Amino acid sequence: MENAIIAIDKSKSYRVYIAETTELVQQAADIHETTPLGTAGIGRVATGAGIMGIMLKNDTDKLTVDFKGDGPAGQILATAYGDGHVKALIANPQVDLPLNEDGKLDVGGSLGIGELTVIKDIGLKEPYVGTIALVDGEIADDLTAYFYISEQQNSSVALGVKVERDLSVGAAGGMVIQMLPDAADGVVDALEKMLGDLDPMTTIISRAKAKSAGLSEKGLLQEIMNDIFKDMPEEFRPEILETREIKWECDCSRERIEGALATIGRDELQKIIEEDGQAELQCHFCLKKYQFNEKELTNLLERL
Repeated sequence: MENAIIAIDKSKSYRVYIAETTELVQQAADIHETTPLGTAGIGRVATGAGIMGIMLKNDTDKLTVDFKGDGPAGQILATAYGDGHVKALIANPQVDLPLNEDGKLDVGGSLGIGELTVIKDIGLKEPYVGTIALVDGEIADDLTAYFYISEQQNSSVALGVKVERDLSVGAAGGMVIQMLPDAADGVVDALEKMLGDLDPMTTIISRAKAKSAGLSEKGLLQEIMNDIFKDMPEEFRPEILETREIKWECDCSRERIEGALATIGRDELQKIIEEDGQAELQCHFCLKKYQFNEKELTNLLERL
């Protein structure tokens, strides 16, 4: 299912990434059993990370987007790969606060004061790590600031998650616009005007779904893009370069969890064998549980 596009405008002044991630966010909400506020937080972070993932050059490249704050949500983290796979977690899925002064879910308040760290592993000896202070904790503004401060890339990020009265995800998605070198005269002003008049992403996605019922995923994405750029001068309108898929997929495995178990050290492992005779570890992303019996723990201890 192709639910993301990469496009470039006719003057080759900017690149745009658009994703419709309603299904992905619903999966994250179902797995972590989040409150509406938790759904909005994990959904925005997973969507932003997914879009940043398809910016990577290789399918096996990966990045982690880690929001940590002193608010009740504590931490929201997502890891995305170049092939579009995303997994995410929230430290406190039951986080709940009153609506903010705009009547919206208070994702910024749930994170509070803190930091955004982005870790990129693109096959070099050491991963790239960039950290900035949170701007407002609303995710989109923080990622916009990250691109500018850490990557010297003029960008605009828009993210949205609409939670329905029955707690299901009604619409979710995001957009990242990034300027390219030697942008044409007038394009920045045109983009600023467009962004200033832009409806929320969830409104745009819901409107596009209503219009494009029965169309392909690419047709839906084209409708979303047409809606966003409808008032853009013709010479600056984007055209689709490629379609991509962004979806929930956890890459945990018994081998990987066993590797994590090995990192606690011989003494701690010996203590677990003597006191419990077994161990149960849970993946923080998909919440799958892995059981290790005494024989398996003893074999692991011997290998250490």
